[in-house]
Amino acid sequence: MAEKLKIISLGGLNEVGKNLTVYEYGENIMIVDCGLGFPDGEMYGVDVVIPDVTYLNQNVDKIKGIVLTHGHEDHIGAVPYILKTVTAPIYATPLTAALVKMKLEEHQLEDIAEIREFGPGSKMKIGCFEVEAIHVNHSIACAVALAIKTPLGVVIHTGDYKIDTTPVGCEMTDLTRFGQYGREGVLALLSDSTNAERKGFSPSESTVGDALDSVFEGCDKRIIITTFASNVYRVQQIITVASRYGRKVAITGRSMENIVNASIELGYLQVPDNTLVDINKLKNYPKNEMCIITTGSQGETMSALYRMAFSGHKQVEIGSGDRVILSSSTVPGNEMTVNRIVNELFRRGAEVLYREAKPDLHVSGHGYQEEMKMILALTQPRFFIPVHGEQKHLRAHAELAKATGVPAKNIVISDVGKVIELTKKTVKLNGSVPSGRVLVDGTGIGDVGSVVLRDRKHLAEDGMMVVVMSLSREDNSLISGPDIITRGFVYVKESEELIDDMRMMVMDTLDACENNNITDWATIKTTIKTSLTSYLRKTTKRTPMILPVIQEI
Repeated sequence: MAEKLKIISLGGLNEVGKNLTVYEYGENIMIVDCGLGFPDGEMYGVDVVIPDVTYLNQNVDKIKGIVLTHGHEDHIGAVPYILKTVTAPIYATPLTAALVKMKLEEHQLEDIAEIREFGPGSKMKIGCFEVEAIHVNHSIACAVALAIKTPLGVVIHTGDYKIDTTPVGCEMTDLTRFGQYGREGVLALLSDSTNAERKGFSPSESTVGDALDSVFEGCDKRIIITTFASNVYRVQQIITVASRYGRKVAITGRSMENIVNASIELGYLQVPDNTLVDINKLKNYPKNEMCIITTGSQGETMSALYRMAFSGHKQVEIGSGDRVILSSSTVPGNEMTVNRIVNELFRRGAEVLYREAKPDLHVSGHGYQEEMKMILALTQPRFFIPVHGEQKHLRAHAELAKATGVPAKNIVISDVGKVIELTKKTVKLNGSVPSGRVLVDGTGIGDVGSVVLRDRKHLAEDGMMVVVMSLSREDNSLISGPDIITRGFVYVKESEELIDDMRMMVMDTLDACENNNITDWATIKTTIKTSLTSYLRKTTKRTPMILPVIQEI
């Protein structure tokens, strides 16, 4: 029986982030990207979310390599976690490789990882797959699409991309190579669906430079500007404009400092002489001659911009003499944190410019509908598989594919864990593999599950109450207590009557247990918990978590 090509997304479909795609043919597995996601509002205490790689662990002997399309967190962030169970060479472009190395050093895994660098146009042999990197534009340097030659035909995996005809710091997306593959024959196209609902073409990154020029020109204030640390091209434009107006530039924020240093070393950032200054030497320069580039575009509480706004930054405190520019978009789910920091900046008297008020301060790194149709038209795939987006984006992208001539029966909209099975003439969904999300809390990986999250949500909404009592070892009679301790439920000093009523209820419950010859402590605890929960639901309309604790004396 002929081998079939299997394509499995373990992340990046119908969700935000944690992109990870598995290509499997016979005894060969190649992984494309290995990203993480960030917790939503109900994932209390969770730091990051990574893909469930149980399937990879079950097939570790088949894995021939991990290829990374670019260096954003949703494409490389899970690498350190995956490498703890999966050992394979990592293939990455120079900047992506530098960012991965920094992550591995933080996790003390630099000695176990084999990183092989490649550039656009490079070809790599990974098991039975031959992979060619194709240059694409994105909001980070060194982004590539992949042309994957399999025994059944060529599969194009775009990664994140846009078609920028006037890019900053690089050439435009290599449409010629996409077209060449299209003429030779493309079995399947897996393409970024992020902006599938946006009509037209995405604005060029170079348009942001004009917007920046307008906010620097004639400004007599200190300029503090935040953007995504990984957007090297944006940082380049900020430095260029600042230098044009005679301003010194200081960098603050750990991730911004790391990426700027790596980009300068690799030649992706060109900094005019005597432009960069140490953040610790700000006092040596007039405020109106300074530009500070900082992290914090998403309002992160540990970011440099947040600390500036709330008086926690050692070198910078924002006030009426500052113009603050947010050259970024708000990631869905971060609206509240961004609004909080913007409001605090206004409260301090700063002038604040952000995308909602001045839209041309940021452009997307993902192509719009016309760019998606262009890639479809150039590659002319037999089969089309939309990826990197929520269900609405995948559906919209499928409609675009139909408009360019891909038959509906040749389009597959998959989901996380579903197995897409291809032959030279057919494509279909055929079964599934273990998949889902793994929650990382501190150093714990996967030890926070649905039950723990449910408990955390319960605690956040209604608080908790501990009932402590001492019982006699001989006859289970009450020796001391019950003492009631609450956290996040009621303020004890203002609720003494309620606490007394609960204490009496516990004593009555203990008496009832004794009269019914109930001596098992587990049953006593359950009975106390049930009676208190019923009472509190009636009297307070709330149901705190109740933890009875019995001490034996």
